[in-house]
Amino acid sequence: MFSIEINSLEELPKVAQTFIETFKEERLFAFYGKMGAGKTTFIKALCRAMGSTDNITSPTFALVNEYDTKLPEKIYHFDFYRVKDISEAMDLGFDDYVESGNYCFMEWPERIESLLPDHLVEVHIEETSPTTRRLTANML
Repeated sequence: MFSIEINSLEELPKVAQTFIETFKEERLFAFYGKMGAGKTTFIKALCRAMGSTDNITSPTFALVNEYDTKLPEKIYHFDFYRVKDISEAMDLGFDDYVESGNYCFMEWPERIESLLPDHLVEVHIEETSPTTRRLTANML
């Protein structure tokens, strides 16, 4: 289990690096948290820690963004907030992304719960104050 209190945005690069090192063999990550909890902000920090210089934004309308890294793998960043039916994710080719061996960072995974693989890292971000977040992560 990974658990940390994040007290400022300045801490994010170090936390992101530690997170990636902790889960260095994993590729599938499901991010849970309320609107504004910091899911996209943390994913941006993860992408930077992995060497991406791409413009990291929430793929709210596109459903998925692709980022290059300094690693051989790409990052696929999903935002399922606007998904009304799991068929939208299936039509997107969700299974192909998950099986690609690339990193998949998924926001609002509860919208496609039945499609999630059994083996992934479940990440919870909780706002504990206006400037503090509690991040916990567990392997499933």
